[in-house]
Amino acid sequence: MIETKKNARFDQISLGEVMLRLDPGNLRVRTARNFDVWEGGGEYNVARGLRKCFGLKTSILTALVDNEIGRLIEDLILRGGVDTGNILWRNFDGVGRNARNGLNFTERGFGVRGAVGVSDRGHTAISQVGKADFNWERIMKEEGARWLHTGGIFAALSEQSAEVAYQAALEAKQNGTIVSYDLNYRPSLWKDFGGKERAQQVNQRIAKEVDVIFGNEEDFEVALGIEMEDSDSDYRSLNLDSYKKMMERTSNLFPNLKVIAVTLRTVKSASINDWSALAWSRDSGFVTGRTYEKLEIFDRVGGGDSFASGFIYGALQGFALDKSLEFGLAHGALAMTTPGDTSMASLDEVKKLAEGGSARVQR
Repeated sequence: MIETKKNARFDQISLGEVMLRLDPGNLRVRTARNFDVWEGGGEYNVARGLRKCFGLKTSILTALVDNEIGRLIEDLILRGGVDTGNILWRNFDGVGRNARNGLNFTERGFGVRGAVGVSDRGHTAISQVGKADFNWERIMKEEGARWLHTGGIFAALSEQSAEVAYQAALEAKQNGTIVSYDLNYRPSLWKDFGGKERAQQVNQRIAKEVDVIFGNEEDFEVALGIEMEDSDSDYRSLNLDSYKKMMERTSNLFPNLKVIAVTLRTVKSASINDWSALAWSRDSGFVTGRTYEKLEIFDRVGGGDSFASGFIYGALQGFALDKSLEFGLAHGALAMTTPGDTSMASLDEVKKLAEGGSARVQR
């Protein structure tokens, strides 16, 4: 499906923020007295899934403040098996006036109560990194990576972050690395950064330099400015023909794109979703994935990131588009059955589910 470079140190590298997620379990953030702690971040979750579930060599390009919280995040990254050699460490000023580590309080949601994320990530270390701070010569040329992944969450952190994402894509392409980008539109991140119009400007510029683009049922319209026909404002019903037309327009506007993949989620409740996906490539045209009807959700956060890592695994293995799509869907579905941003699934579990397996007890 996609040819990647050989003889690289890493199979995949992600560029983005890694935050400390504080999870109140079955309670609300406002009522909790204890929190479980995880690490997470839209771009990082992809590298974590590729390493922990799929066994590939991955690294994270990010920045952390060198204090106890930063070292806790590092410890969690190390437990996930992701290389930490590309983390930029910033001095702690004792208070956090100059730079901080990001925090994310996340409720899972249940039934009619939707999931809620409350991030505390202003002035974080990674949001202040400039495009010259990473040693691109070493990372992309001397060590090398087969695949670079970044996305719209990182690009929305600051003006510098948008420039770093763009520069990373250029550096990767110059060195034969496949580049993927997840649109991942978050209104809260763009609210004081030019809103939807600025998001579209930033994403359109970066999209011209990537090979593979990911998004959910609304991202292409709000984050990239590709209008959808016959779409509900609340996305309770999804018209596949409308999505195919939208993807076709995207491919025409961005002839550099090799693959477009869209996750399709119909929310019945916070606990029950229909889950599917649609993909397109210049070689294969359109393929539609299996629909997981009434998928029971334990924690939906990170489901799209796990879809991306499963899909990228398939592409790196040389799978056909339809098989890569099924691996993405299966990994995303499994990730949403456990707590935290990142997957706890095994490769065997993903394979079984992608091939149509059931949830019968294993003995």
